[in-house]
Amino acid sequence: MNKKSSTTELKLTSNERLSLNNKINLYPKKYINFVPEGLQLFTFNSGFKKQLDDLLIVVFDQVVNCKSVYSKTSTPSAPIIWDKKNNKGNVKALVVNSGNANAYTGSKGIQVINEYVDFLCSKIKCKKSEVLVSSTGVIGEIFKSTKIIKNIAKIYKTKNTSLLNAAKSIMTTDTYPKISIQNVKIDNIKFKIYGIAKGSGMIKPNMGTMLAYIFIEISVSKKILERLLKYNLDNTFNAISVDSDTSTSDTLVLFSLNKKKVNLLKNKNLLVLNKAIYKIMHDLSLKVIQDGEGLSKLIKVNVQKSKSKNQAKNIAFSIVDSPLVKTAIAGEDANWGRVIMAIGKSKERIEQNNLKIFFGKNLVCENGKKSKKLNLSKLNRYMKNNTIEITILIQNGKFNHTVYGNDLTYKYIKINADYRS
Repeated sequence: MNKKSSTTELKLTSNERLSLNNKINLYPKKYINFVPEGLQLFTFNSGFKKQLDDLLIVVFDQVVNCKSVYSKTSTPSAPIIWDKKNNKGNVKALVVNSGNANAYTGSKGIQVINEYVDFLCSKIKCKKSEVLVSSTGVIGEIFKSTKIIKNIAKIYKTKNTSLLNAAKSIMTTDTYPKISIQNVKIDNIKFKIYGIAKGSGMIKPNMGTMLAYIFIEISVSKKILERLLKYNLDNTFNAISVDSDTSTSDTLVLFSLNKKKVNLLKNKNLLVLNKAIYKIMHDLSLKVIQDGEGLSKLIKVNVQKSKSKNQAKNIAFSIVDSPLVKTAIAGEDANWGRVIMAIGKSKERIEQNNLKIFFGKNLVCENGKKSKKLNLSKLNRYMKNNTIEITILIQNGKFNHTVYGNDLTYKYIKINADYRS
């Protein structure tokens, strides 16, 4: 083996090299769990999955405010089409099924939703416009509304369940449930913000990715909910990418439970709330990227000193989405040439001789060529880490942006090759 190579072990085959990365453990060691107040959570097995729960029904104690954002895909699922048409920000119930996306199902997909929503409305005595629906799973397959209706009929005969069970019920290829909880205090009023999410593949946000539901235990107006989403999307759910594929079903909803009242007209109070919302959105989005299908390493890309936020974002996503960058990192190969390539394909106008690129604290190139300070032994040791941080100094402005992604392994191919079987 050439000792000057920045590849960990060139004598090994690709499969052998990738097997070195199986020791990663980014999964939570324990889960914070509780049964929320102000709403009831019911989970069921509806037959979308063979054994596990695949249906979540949330019934709020009263009609609450919400604000939703959806995928900007041009092939949206039936639930996204239905929600946009029917719901205007008041919610009494949420229905989420996993295992079938109800996407590309035409008018029949909408009909299925109308049938189970009508039954739900009669069951809990609410308006059709006070329901939200989501689906996730296989695209293009019709299912019968009775799968969901038969379980709606059971909700008041079923024990209210926990947040953990709710998170489990919306999983598809996820390997663990995603929960985040923040304890907040404003003007001596204590309350919780908590959320659940699902997602591990088909993740490239163009709003807020996958499915995520966040509940705030105070009264928040629709206008402020919208501001909270706007302030925090760009650096959380819109800053992650597993495989550059935007889902047909991406949905993110903030709910205000109206349990307690806080004066959010005070700017300092709103700032405290905004900070807590950022923390929970950031935490949930990281949990999604850490569960990327087939992941062996997390990738963090920082683009700094760029002429605009948009330029920094475009370059960062070009790097984190590159299959060549992803596979190099999976193989613990510090192939910074692939980063140079990814910067170039972003089509952003930069001066390449001004670039500085770091892998961790290792300066790998500057002044248009490999850095004279590069220590290959240190660099190769760094590439064994579970998280690889790549920093690019564009040096043509003052704007920065950070995105998160993961590597690309044979396991990703296996998961998605077997997805429908």
